[in-house]
Amino acid sequence: MITRRTFVTTATAGAALATAAPGAAFALEQKFEPQSVGIRQDLEPGQILIMPRAHFLYFVTAPGQALRYGVGVGKAGLEFTGNAVIQVKKEWPTWRPTDEMIEREPQTYSRFKDNDYVQPGGPQNPLGARALYLFQNGRDTFFRIHGTTAPDSIGRSVSNGCIRMLNEHVIDLYQRVPIGTKVTVL
Repeated sequence: MITRRTFVTTATAGAALATAAPGAAFALEQKFEPQSVGIRQDLEPGQILIMPRAHFLYFVTAPGQALRYGVGVGKAGLEFTGNAVIQVKKEWPTWRPTDEMIEREPQTYSRFKDNDYVQPGGPQNPLGARALYLFQNGRDTFFRIHGTTAPDSIGRSVSNGCIRMLNEHVIDLYQRVPIGTKVTVL
């Protein structure tokens, strides 16, 4: 049976640990929260515009209006630029790093080397809750707009090229965009 003294001592120790590790909680900078903003008048409603250097994705909702989300983007030399179309949408997608990713970072992706293992979808999957697959001229670019298991990567250039969003933000975007949505990455 637990005594009052044991309970109080354990609770105090737990509170001290929580106080000693303030970085454990994640808080997104306000500027990266979804918000309605003005945008260029020439962009078509329904289009997605991504500005990697600013770490923003814009979903155009009306002429001159957009919903802006904060994103994480590719490291220097790994980023996607140009025009694409969303041709596949997946909820809780499976994932496997590209051969180039395995070659570039063999320690990180060692469990994928010399096999056909594909990580199942779910909360631990790096693609997060949803993925929008970018295609050019009918061919998969292997770049995605997807959720993340690393929320602190939003607002940073750290990925292997894909556009990362918080899971709740990519779920919102996923519900707004149909197959065939035009995506421009500047």
